Amino acid sequence: MTGTTGAHAGRHLITAYVSGDTTLPADAEWALEAHLENCAPCRRRVAEAVATHTPAVNTLLDDVWAALDATALGRPAPARTPLLREVRRWAPPSQLPWLLMSVLVALSALGIDMLARGKDVPSLVLLLSPVVPLLGVAAAWTRRLDPMSELTVTTPRAGLRMVLRRTAVVLGVVIPVLAVAGGVVGVSPALCLLPCLAFTVGTLALGTVTGVRHAAVLLGTAWVLGVIVPSLFTARVSVLLAPQSLPAWGLAVTVSAVAITVRARAFTTLPGRELP
Repeated sequence: MTGTTGAHAGRHLITAYVSGDTTLPADAEWALEAHLENCAPCRRRVAEAVATHTPAVNTLLDDVWAALDATALGRPAPARTPLLREVRRWAPPSQLPWLLMSVLVALSALGIDMLARGKDVPSLVLLLSPVVPLLGVAAAWTRRLDPMSELTVTTPRAGLRMVLRRTAVVLGVVIPVLAVAGGVVGVSPALCLLPCLAFTVGTLALGTVTGVRHAAVLLGTAWVLGVIVPSLFTARVSVLLAPQSLPAWGLAVTVSAVAITVRARAFTTLPGRELP
């Protein structure tokens, strides 16, 4: 490094760096900053040079610390319980409202079905079961819905592994609710849960191309317009929710799972998408 004395940076180099000398070459500035990351004595020299040559910076820092000290709480933040830490590893706090909304949609459908019991209308629980988890899935890996997304994508678990963990949380919450709701209104559990799983896995598969949020919106809108609305108008359940459609749903799950495996790197490498 230009301007060094032995293993450390020279004082004239540090002085030029601290005072903002415009004649200091860019490569020398970069080399000094890289050196400071691993050299405590040189960092102390920089601090001494700041106090000597740029006292205004020291004054500014003192004012900032004084303001922080005046507004800081007088006690440490409460420690998180091991259970809470484990929950946060699987799902971010930003996902909780969307999970609760998914559960609320399922319970609302159950309530409507119970009020309409005895009438010749299709079960709303059955019609909504494929798209109920999409609210939580959309929040699982979306920049706009996760305020900590920039920090999240830098962690070792970022990518497909984290997507699957967060999606597992969604299914772990939604599936029991749908199973109970379907049982109450007399809907086959397979007809509720297999389409639900297929739409969840399909959203992740399509999300490797469009982003998870966009995929959830696209598939959810297609289902509402193509199945739910016609079924409510005709009072007949779509053939897609008939027992004979179960093999097709199973095939959809398999194909989507293979697509996710093949496109796994897309969750960390697609630029400019809504994935991270």
